[in-house]
Amino acid sequence: MSSYYRRRSRFVVLIGLFLSLWMVWGLLHLYELQDITSPGLFFNLNQNPLPWEKKGLVEIEDDDNVEYHINAQESNEVVRVPENSGSTDLTSKKPALRLHLKLRGDKRKPKVGSRYAKSFSVRPGDRDPYYESLLADDERKMVAGLGDQGAGVELHGEEKKRADAVMKIEAFNLVLSQKIPYNRTLQDVRHPNCKNMHYPEDLPSVSIVIIFTDERWSTLIRTIHSVLNMSPERYLKEIILVDDFSAHDELKGKLDYYIKTRFPSFVKLLRLPKRSGLIRARLEGAKKATSEVLLFLDAHCEVTVDWLPPLLARIKEDRRNVVVPIIDVIDDKNFQYQNNGGTYDFELGGFTWNGHFTWIETPPEEAKRRKSLAHPTRTPTMAGGLFAIDREYFWEVGSYDEQMDIWGGENLEMSFRIWQCGGNLETIPCSRVGHIFRNFHPYKFPGEKDTHGINTARFVRVWWDDYQRLFFQMRPELEHTDIGDISERTELKKRLKCKPFSWYLKHIYKKFIPDEDVIGWGRARTKEDICLDNLQKDEESTQDLGVFPCNGELSRSQYFSLSKKGEIRREFTCAKIKTKRIPSTVELEKCDGSSDQHWRLTPDGLLVHTKTDLCLDGKKDSSSLAHADYCHPNRDSQLWSWENEPKR
Repeated sequence: MSSYYRRRSRFVVLIGLFLSLWMVWGLLHLYELQDITSPGLFFNLNQNPLPWEKKGLVEIEDDDNVEYHINAQESNEVVRVPENSGSTDLTSKKPALRLHLKLRGDKRKPKVGSRYAKSFSVRPGDRDPYYESLLADDERKMVAGLGDQGAGVELHGEEKKRADAVMKIEAFNLVLSQKIPYNRTLQDVRHPNCKNMHYPEDLPSVSIVIIFTDERWSTLIRTIHSVLNMSPERYLKEIILVDDFSAHDELKGKLDYYIKTRFPSFVKLLRLPKRSGLIRARLEGAKKATSEVLLFLDAHCEVTVDWLPPLLARIKEDRRNVVVPIIDVIDDKNFQYQNNGGTYDFELGGFTWNGHFTWIETPPEEAKRRKSLAHPTRTPTMAGGLFAIDREYFWEVGSYDEQMDIWGGENLEMSFRIWQCGGNLETIPCSRVGHIFRNFHPYKFPGEKDTHGINTARFVRVWWDDYQRLFFQMRPELEHTDIGDISERTELKKRLKCKPFSWYLKHIYKKFIPDEDVIGWGRARTKEDICLDNLQKDEESTQDLGVFPCNGELSRSQYFSLSKKGEIRREFTCAKIKTKRIPSTVELEKCDGSSDQHWRLTPDGLLVHTKTDLCLDGKKDSSSLAHADYCHPNRDSQLWSWENEPKR
């Protein structure tokens, strides 16, 4: 019996010695305590593998020295960080002021990104009760989990009425935005092939430039949190915020304090002394950047999983690649993250002859060139709010036209310049970013002048060569407007040995040219002096073809072409008979080359629909619509002439 106890005592001593050594080893490898005090900060310890999960143990304690031990491999607990003393953790229901994160084993610091918890510290000396109370007010408005996975949220009753009223001022649902946490989750909406793609570890570093003027607090802060949460720290060097002379109080001291206490090492704030506009504000941000890549981002975005590496990898392959993500829609009313119905197809950037950006389908030749819907796709233009470019190349290729004022046209100018001067402009499908598209600007432009029109006229004069004639036919009011000195930009074009616009139209964007390969263009006029007219309707969708008394000067609404393919057309839409009734209305729909859209012009001026042998009739009645009717060679309303004929 005594021998048994002696053996047992030696065993206990050995166990105790082992445990003591283990505890000493643990203390030597214990991570430094890190304060987590950022309001609205959520992280799920079991959502994705964390750097410390391999070791298993995560300790979280509050200021009352009550420790919560969580096995990171088994627990599904979500830790919600409260704002101030006496608040309650809404998940654990335990009082907490400041939570400390202890990590054992893994000596690497947590990386910034969707798979990592990033902590921020407010040192006692930096803590300001006034601003903390404002941030606490913001925190109390939030509803945990609201809008998670990009779900839309509907408000009801008085809250909806208030939201609708505010939306008329802000151009988006501010009331709802204030209720959605800064760190809401989004679904992985990428093409399945994207999830199997691998990128080099040595990708270039990136500076993200976000400019804003009177942006609302919740959307701006959500943009910052989204970028920090979803961007690998080894690539993200800095976020540069450029305040273009905002007037809102919440964007002054409160924002300074928030950045100082929550993002001291990542976010830099640059304030401009006067309203400078998007173009000059971005230039100021770019001048402050220190990384290898510049990435411009609007202040009302949310980025998705692995959005950054595909962009950086493409620039690493060729520094002349300028890349844009797929821009998904965040609904301005319910904040639903929309992903084109899950089809994985996407549109590219185009332009109109009156100088506006537009979305277009992928041209057939480009669809054949790319390997799949997950591969980089050449885009004729970009929307301009979101793109990445090698920092040195940005300056080499001419940055922005500094003589452009405020906003408008800069995206198209850069698009043409990149293509014509030897660069490449691509949409990267494996990078997806949500963006709130607003129906109007909730702020004013200095001087209230047409900066978009003037800026557009500047780049048209420089980059469109002889094709500028089409722009000024569409925008005659700008032909003699003072657009400033463009000599610096034309000299840039010569220095970079840029290609002509005809090259762009042949190799990059085979766009319909209204006065080339046509039988006639301009006004289509009957003998009764009635002209075809689009009646100022939106041409993004199918619309009825109208008729209206011919204007004294050619106007945009009455500019039509009769192509050599037999199309009565506008820039993107063609005329077809709408119904089987006779007479039938005629509609303008997307040109597709079908026989339904084919017409022929007879020597006596009849426009005959080849499929039905009906004639286009411009008889003016109360409907102001064109019709297709039985042909009457002596009816003046069916006898058409075109204002212009092709060059001989």
